[in-house]
Amino acid sequence: MRQQKNIHAMEAFDLLVLGSGPAGQRAAISASKQGKRVAVIEQRECVGGVSVNTGTIPSKTFREGVLHLSGYNYRSIYGMNYRVKDKITMSDLAFRVQHVIKTEIDVTEAQLSRNNVEVLKGTASFEDPTHIRVTSSYGSNIYESKNTLIAVGSRPATNPTVPINGRNIINSDQILFLPDLPKTLIVVGGGVIGVEYACMFAVLGVRVILIEKRPKLLEFADQEIVEALSYHLRDSRVTMRLNEEVQSVEDMPDGTVVANTESKKKIPASTLLYSVGRQGNVDDLNLAAAGLEADSRGRISVDENYRTAVPNIFASGDVIGFPSLASVSMEQGRIAAARIFGDESLHSNPKYYPYGIYTIPEISFIGKTEEQLTEEDVPYEVGVSYYREIARGQILGDTTGRLKLIFHRETRQVLGVHIIGEGASELVHIGQAVMALNATIDYFADTVFNYPTLAECYKAAAFNGLNRLSKSE
Repeated sequence: MRQQKNIHAMEAFDLLVLGSGPAGQRAAISASKQGKRVAVIEQRECVGGVSVNTGTIPSKTFREGVLHLSGYNYRSIYGMNYRVKDKITMSDLAFRVQHVIKTEIDVTEAQLSRNNVEVLKGTASFEDPTHIRVTSSYGSNIYESKNTLIAVGSRPATNPTVPINGRNIINSDQILFLPDLPKTLIVVGGGVIGVEYACMFAVLGVRVILIEKRPKLLEFADQEIVEALSYHLRDSRVTMRLNEEVQSVEDMPDGTVVANTESKKKIPASTLLYSVGRQGNVDDLNLAAAGLEADSRGRISVDENYRTAVPNIFASGDVIGFPSLASVSMEQGRIAAARIFGDESLHSNPKYYPYGIYTIPEISFIGKTEEQLTEEDVPYEVGVSYYREIARGQILGDTTGRLKLIFHRETRQVLGVHIIGEGASELVHIGQAVMALNATIDYFADTVFNYPTLAECYKAAAFNGLNRLSKSE
């Protein structure tokens, strides 16, 4: 990969991409394939952004290590005391994480290099809408760009009442660097990141207290699925404090931590993870010089083509807000690169974007929830299948998973697929394909699936739903 050069003459690019995460990487490669001169500006020493270095890849690798070493998936077969390793340490888990991160960085660097995308290391800031200064320890250079894509990602949000110290009061970027497993862990925030880590540490035997100010976890997911997850959390001895807000956090002299809630509870633990929201990484960009501004959470507004208020500047990924999924960010970057250079042929329908939540057990879904359809007065029926009734579920030792199909009562069109259990994030793609092709639930009933597989859940759920439909007609 080409290293940054000490350039005195101003270099000009067709596209400068700020950030080498999923959105930036995909956009840069797409633009380069169109024959454009492209550079990526990356502040970190390593490419890949938050996704590869501190977020998606490390946390999912950590989860895989937790599942393997704890023997979690086989406890229903070999007994609750079954473990692959008796005393699991953070270094056991970190070893696997670092191996995967290094490989992913190498792959990303190779892809950028192979596609002739130059990588400029340093901090980017706008001089005006077409000129960007890149500052590093080697000095600073100004580059000219006809177009710019802002894909700088996000970081954990901070709160003045929670004094993050990286030791016993930490955020999600720091949690994988803990020297030892905590005995007790307070997780503040019942969103995706908080619930994922609460599950992982609970499986490792850590006593977890999950504090969430809203009455439910994961409010955007189907509530029947969330209730099933809540059951698993309680079964793993997680204490859930819902409708509770943390007022202050104390770092105690003995190295422990106490969370004080607004309801006057004092909750002690050895470590506290603060995971309430994320903030766009826009502080150093000098957006005002480009004629742009971000909201209080560092998010930049864009139109349906990912164009900002300034015509030659686009943005995609976490910095534009919801849904902040690596998979969606990649697609946003690809489409933004097409639109920048006038290609209107690429299309992608957000209606068919799947969600994967890597809790234990994992959750994945696509389409509408029962709550949304009820709100919209859509007549629907539900078909459910259970892993325990599917041979593959018994073989895997996952007897608690379930798959739920929601379909229109009159047209039978599939409106939503909601899964909790082993392999949910892979399994959902079958439903995604059927929904994207506007097929009905009869497709699942009439299709032969390999046996034994979890995919059979679709057929079983379809029969269940069609039986309900015939009984109510």
